[in-house]
Formats: sequence, C-alpha cells, structure tokens
Amino acid sequence: MSDDLFVGGNAKKKPQQESYSAKDIEVLEGLEPVRRRPGMYIGGNDESAMHHLVNEVFDNSMDEAVAGHATRIEIEIGENNTITIHDNGRGIPIDPHPKFKDKSALEVILTTLHAGGKFSDKAYSTAGGLHGVGISVVNALSELLEVEVVRDQTIYRQTYERGTPTTKLEKIGTIKNRKGTTVTFRPDEEIFGNKARFRPEKLYKLIRSKAYLFRGVEIRWQCAASLLGENSKVPEQETIHFPNGLADFLKLELEGRKTVTPEPFAGEADLADGKGRVEWAVAWPLDQDGMGSFFCNTIPTPEGGTHETGLRAAINRGIKSFGEMTNNKKVGQITADDILGGAVVILSLFIKDPQFQGQTKDKLVSNEATKLVENAMRDHFDHWLSGNPDSSNALLEHVIRRLEDRLRRRAEKSVARKAATQRLRLPGKLADCTRSNANETEIFLVEGDSAGGSAKQARNRETQAILPLRGKILNVASATLDKIRANQEISDMILALGCGSGSHYDESALRYDKVIIMTDADVDGAHIASLLMTFFYQEMPELIRNGHLYIAQPPLYRLTQSNKAYYAQTDDEKNALYEKLSKGKGKIEVGRFKGLGEMTAPQLKETTMNPANRALLRVMITEEETDATAERVNQLMGKKPELRFQFIREQTELYGEQIAEKLDL
Repeated sequence: MSDDLFVGGNAKKKPQQESYSAKDIEVLEGLEPVRRRPGMYIGGNDESAMHHLVNEVFDNSMDEAVAGHATRIEIEIGENNTITIHDNGRGIPIDPHPKFKDKSALEVILTTLHAGGKFSDKAYSTAGGLHGVGISVVNALSELLEVEVVRDQTIYRQTYERGTPTTKLEKIGTIKNRKGTTVTFRPDEEIFGNKARFRPEKLYKLIRSKAYLFRGVEIRWQCAASLLGENSKVPEQETIHFPNGLADFLKLELEGRKTVTPEPFAGEADLADGKGRVEWAVAWPLDQDGMGSFFCNTIPTPEGGTHETGLRAAINRGIKSFGEMTNNKKVGQITADDILGGAVVILSLFIKDPQFQGQTKDKLVSNEATKLVENAMRDHFDHWLSGNPDSSNALLEHVIRRLEDRLRRRAEKSVARKAATQRLRLPGKLADCTRSNANETEIFLVEGDSAGGSAKQARNRETQAILPLRGKILNVASATLDKIRANQEISDMILALGCGSGSHYDESALRYDKVIIMTDADVDGAHIASLLMTFFYQEMPELIRNGHLYIAQPPLYRLTQSNKAYYAQTDDEKNALYEKLSKGKGKIEVGRFKGLGEMTAPQLKETTMNPANRALLRVMITEEETDATAERVNQLMGKKPELRFQFIREQTELYGEQIAEKLDL
C-alpha cells in the first residue's frame, strides 16, 4: 500500500471495534496538562520552546519595571543549564491567599494555571502577561525551581520539582536595602531531552531587544564563560541600558545608511484618558530597504495590528495636511504605502487589557488601539513636520516620487526592469536584484519579515531578489475575483514578477528565471507553500508549465561537532547523520530550527540560497496528470468543505491512526 496520504485508493481498513465509556474520559488537574501537552503553552518541547521559558519569567520582571516598581533586572546563565532572573520590584505576595487559606499567594501562582495579578488593572496598569499561566508553566516544565522573595526586609524561599513544592515557604533571614523576586530554574530533561541547552547568543539578543522597549530599566547580564565559544560576540558580563529607548534601536538599525531626513521622527506620548502610552521611531532610508517592528506591552507583534493601523493613519493624514499647506495638488492621491513602504518603523504600545489574535500574540486586535495611537501621534508628527521645513519638504518629495512611480506602474500594467544604477520602487518590501535581464535571476517569496531580513543579507544582490510576504496569502481557489484583485500580497507578487496574470500572462515579460517559494520547514510553512502553489496554478499555470516555479528546501535540524555544522531536513536524515557523526570524535549538539527567522544569514545562504549547495524542488504539471491535478486542487483548496471532509475520511479509513502522525495533528 502506498505511503502517500494524498493518493486515494479502494483498499479500506476496517476500523477496530473498541469500547468507549465514561472511564475513558480523563480530567487533568493542576499542572498536569502542561506536562502532558507542553506545546499548547510554549509551542513545543524542543530547544526553541525551552527558550520560551526565559521569556515567561523575564516578562514578569519587565511588567514590574513598566509598572514603575522595578528599575533593575538581572539574568544569569549557569553552567548546568540553569537560569536565574532577579528584579528589584515589589516581590511576589507571600501572604495566605483568601481562596486557598492553607497556601501562600506565591504557591498559588506557581502551582495554579490562570492565577496572577494581571487580569485587572489593580496591580498592573499594563502588562504583557495576560492569562496567568507563564510562571506556573515554567514551574511545571522545570526539573528544579527555586523562588526567593524579599518583602518588608524579610527573605522567603520555596523550592519545587516538576511543579510540586518540595519545601514549605520558609523565612530564611532578614536583609536591608533589598527587595524583589529571584527565580532560578533548570528545564526538565524528561520534557526537552538531554541535548537541549540554553544558547547565550539567542538569549542575549532577546534581552537587548527588551531593554530597548523600556528606557527606564537597567538589565545586568551574566553568562558562564564556559558557555561562550572563542569567537562569541556575547560578553560574560554587561550592563544593558538604552536611555533613548526606540531611538537607540533605530540608530543601530540604520547604522551606515543614508536617510531622506537628517533626523528620524521619534518620540513618546501618553494615551488619552490615562489608557497607556506609546513610543515610536520612524526613518526613511534612501535605499528604501524598510522594515517594521511592532510591540504591545513589550510583546512582539510581527503581524502588526491595530496599533500599526493607528500609526499609519497619523502619518498619512499628517503628510497630506502638510502637502495641502504647501499647495501640492498630488497629496490627495497619497496612500500610507507611498509614505511607509520603504521606511523603517518601530512602534511600542503600552495599553490596558490588550487583545491579541491567537495564543502566540502575533497580532494586536484591540479596536480602540487604532484611535488611541493615531490621536497620540498626530500632533507630534505635525509639530515635527512644521519644525523641520527642509526635512519635511524632502520627505514630501520622496513620497511624491513613490506616488508617481505607483501611478506609472498602474498605467503601464507591467513592470520593465530598470538599469542597475536605479532603484526599482515596488509595493511591499521587494529587495530587487541588479542584473538588467531575467537570465539566471531568481526571486524568493519568503514567509514573514524576520526571515525576509535574513534572506536579504544572505542573497547574491546581482541575481537574487527577495519579496517577504506577511502571513498566509489568500486562497485564490475559493475567493472571488474582487477579493483577489484587492489582496495586497497577491498584487505585490504580480507586480514584482511583471508578467501579468490570467489571460494577461506574458511569458516574455517575466522578470526572473526562477520563482522560489521559501517557507519554514513546518506545517504552517507547508500550508503557505500550498496557498502559493494554488495561486500560481490558477493565475499563472504557464509559469509552472515552463519550469519557473520551485520550492526551497531549508533544513529542519542543525548538528554541530568540533565547530563543524551539518544539516538535515527530516528526522530520518537527522538520525542517520547523528549515527554517522557518533563514530567520530567530539560532542554532537542537535538544534531544531523553529523557522527561517531563527537561521542566521550565513546559515540560510549555505543551506538554502546558494546555488552551489542548495536543493530545490521544481513544481511541475504533466500532461498525463492535468485532469487529476485539477480535481485534487478543487477538492483540497476549493469552495466546498464537504469535499475536504470526504478526503479526510477516506484517508482515515485507509491509514487509521497513522494519518495523525503524518499530518502532525
């Protein structure tokens, strides 16, 4: 029998008859759900997920700092894979909890899901932790955890193993001029395996990014020297403090690059009615290689959201108002993309009770955030424009040029490659190549801005172009023509490729020899690749038939031995490579890439983008399979969900429990 789950057949396996009654229903209590299903809480049980434990504890300390109760946070990485995080905040409450009188509030917080002080604004006006699960999840997934609290000059301590208290809350002494909470934990090898280790480079980058977001905090970093390689750029000790907040972040991002205006638009403001505050930093580099970093309550929101919408509205209306004052007749046609399409934008919002999309908090969806941010920023932007007339006029000219380019492209309906010395301005975030013809050129359609940034650094600028795509594109097989035309990501792709779509497809106008889909090597990445292949199959089938469409094959694992790196795409490849390396000398470390954004530019270039080393899958449509392909695309991607349900039932009958493993359900 074929192992391909997507190939139907007549052979059916009769389902096994088993009893199913009330005794089969399990009720998980306390922290047991966390240990049984860690992926629900931290995204998995691999090394990358293990690093998320640091976020949970550190964010609690950041919330204390943002609330004005802590000025210093200390983090130490120990040799035995331990993490210690200390802050000089108020300290976790240790008095008996009103609902559980035989337990301290500290023990309730550490052993009970959805217990914390952030469900209302009584203890914190704004906070990143919203669900009351963070520190209890860390406790559940730690082999050992020790918490020390100093309140009212008294030191309290309690220890835990795998979420269970091993001691009672004890008074261990008194101390003056000290307060706050110290948490030390070691992740459980039963959950994460005995190979998982904290990576100083990754944690150092995280800690620095947190320091940018709140200028009032000082972070003291310490790492055991034995954990740092000879060429490591991570210091053993450092005091991290950025007094200018996001402006310092922007300065680092723009290092060595020329900008349209001498000074960026940067500042901070309180929100109306005491609902929080917002900080921003915006600059317009001449190379128009833009990026956007958006945060809410120090939580990254890579897909933006309503706070981004507010910023775009404030700047869009400010530019239009300034243009009208200078009697520029073209400003009425300006869009936010004309203004911010090639800009570097950093936005950090602190707001009460934020609402995010999904558990991963990738997008802010709080409706009121749009108006709050727009109103807070608008006056500041107007003053910035009026106070810097030379800069403002230069910016307006820059925006008008982008507007004219956009209108010209619309009129021409296709994009011709410009000379290598000219900058091709396109919607989205296309980083174009410099070669003046399509011969041996390629464009990478990349999942997300983070991976897009690495890809831009890893590419060959002469022959490789990068177009980051935000999130999952529209499923064109089930969408109306109006929705397809209105979709920004699809419009960007069509415009970048230059060959038109549907009945207007022109092979001779295709601007690249290869179109390469490059997504994460996981289920979400496969879904995005499927949506993109569906788009090309429906809108540009000739592009596929003529052999232009490819799928990149990034690795899923990285094995390191004696300072040499090896890569594997599947579990079988990883296991075979591990067995081979085991015969040599040196310790073998195995890492799993959660996504392309976690790969450094050299790693991405070596494994996925360099033609000399990489592997590509060519997407093909053979004449013999034309009808079968059309039927399968309609079944899996079309408008009728009953066809997908029928397909799942057929595969379940064929493969039983194997389908769950195959589909990573």
